[in-house]
Amino acid sequence: MSIFGERARVLAAQRRMREARHAVTRPASALLARGERHPFVILGAAAAGGFLLGHSHAKPLHLPGMSHLFGALLSEATTIGASFLAAHTAAQNVTEDA
Repeated sequence: MSIFGERARVLAAQRRMREARHAVTRPASALLARGERHPFVILGAAAAGGFLLGHSHAKPLHLPGMSHLFGALLSEATTIGASFLAAHTAAQNVTEDA
């Protein structure tokens, strides 16, 4: 592996990260705006998630390789949830404005 090949891989990875951050920016900002308007809903959802994770007896992070898989799935679920809430918020704002 040459240094030029490694540099190209790093630059490609940085480009993919910039694109991924850009794709998540709009849903995440909409979710944050919704959280500012309805803080108890967001707090309740976070508390419920923490309660469920705390009381589940499954320990997926104790198996080798599962922490990476679990982290990737959690990241995907967060992105999908943020996109869903952003779309729901946008639809709700349209109906409120009408």
